[in-house]
Amino acid sequence: MSEDGPDLVVAGAGGGLVAALRAAELGLDVLVVEASAHFKRGNNTAMSTAMIPGAGSRWQRAAGIDDSPQQFLDDVLRKTKGTADLRLASTLADVSAPLVEWLADHVQLPLTLVTDFAYPGHSQFRCHTVEGRHGSGMLEHLARAVAAEPRIDMLMPARLTDVSVDSDGAVDGVTITMPDGSVDRVPTRAVLLATNGYGANAELVAEHVPEISAARYHGSEHSNGDALTIGRRLGADSAYLDAYQGHAALSKQATTLVGWATVMHGGVVLDASGHRFGDETTGYSEYAAILAARPGSEGWVVIDREIYDKCLSFKDFQQTVDSGAAVWADDTDGLAAATGLPPAAVAEELAAVQKYSRGEASDPFGRTSFEHSLTGPYAAIKIVPALFHTQGGLVVDENARVLRTDGSAITGLFASGGAAMGISGHGAAGYLAGNGLLPALGLAYLAASSLRTTQLL
Repeated sequence: MSEDGPDLVVAGAGGGLVAALRAAELGLDVLVVEASAHFKRGNNTAMSTAMIPGAGSRWQRAAGIDDSPQQFLDDVLRKTKGTADLRLASTLADVSAPLVEWLADHVQLPLTLVTDFAYPGHSQFRCHTVEGRHGSGMLEHLARAVAAEPRIDMLMPARLTDVSVDSDGAVDGVTITMPDGSVDRVPTRAVLLATNGYGANAELVAEHVPEISAARYHGSEHSNGDALTIGRRLGADSAYLDAYQGHAALSKQATTLVGWATVMHGGVVLDASGHRFGDETTGYSEYAAILAARPGSEGWVVIDREIYDKCLSFKDFQQTVDSGAAVWADDTDGLAAATGLPPAAVAEELAAVQKYSRGEASDPFGRTSFEHSLTGPYAAIKIVPALFHTQGGLVVDENARVLRTDGSAITGLFASGGAAMGISGHGAAGYLAGNGLLPALGLAYLAASSLRTTQLL
């Protein structure tokens, strides 16, 4: 690094590593500041399912899938009922395919297109992922690429606690706090806040998303809203603070993700009374709050052997079943005994689901997708609702530059992922699979790519 400091300081070693790699590719020196020494398994990127939407990618073309950024944007607007930020959603839809192709070509991330089932809200197969379908594998690969890049230095554990600006309001340095409380100031002209949202901050969660505040938090302990604190101190605007990704299928026993592939392949969710209580295929994010409102705030996901086998490709699901969280039964009476649910209710619900799947009756909740008829032997896993991460944050433009309340950009300050506002609209219902990772990786990529064009460096 030069005496003037790094060209870019990245706060957060999740999706922020994409910015570091992109900036290094452009010939810039980067310092990554990360709060956790265990970030490769403990941050939200590592805990994700590594699903990255890419609309119009070469994998889609090879599979004969006709997709485009406009189709993706239409899906986002449909799922959010038109409440997503149009400018940002359009920007991320446009960059989605170039992003996944850059990750594969420049970073050698081994991506494949997920075509074995459709995620709720996506009209095309457009989610790209790594083997095991788990963020830890993806982040491990990014971290290795960073370690091999001489232009990138990493400082951890350390926390970026402040950003300073000069008399013109442009970034001129950062304050870094070490675990022993010592502080250091590092000069720089560009900072990317990639510290995620405020999911670990119980006070902010209760204020902005009270309907999910009683659910388990399943994310990084360092997602305390640091970016909001720093940005607001500099006059930054914020938006969509009520947006979040929930998940209705966290194993109560193992505290691992059961996964919504169980449902999309034909599984159902029963509450403590043994009954279904909604259309599970509307989406796992919004179903978290629905499950949280049921008696006891817990339920059971019920699948069969065929669905079980299909879901083993997910590392999270494999870890869940390896923990012993799944109970098995040959018939509905056995299933009721294994789960403690009322036998008559279980038999009634599963018989009804068979009729819906065969087209002999209509689901009263409006579910139309039942991949096949559930048949014994059955497996059931007890689930609880969870908060994964918040989706609101600092307002950014098409280059991920943080904007003030008057719409002007804070020169040199960028935000990505949960530190920035997302594209899921308000609440949890607008979330599409991958729309957490896309702002995390996509905005990081755009921020680094813009450093030269914005004449910062």
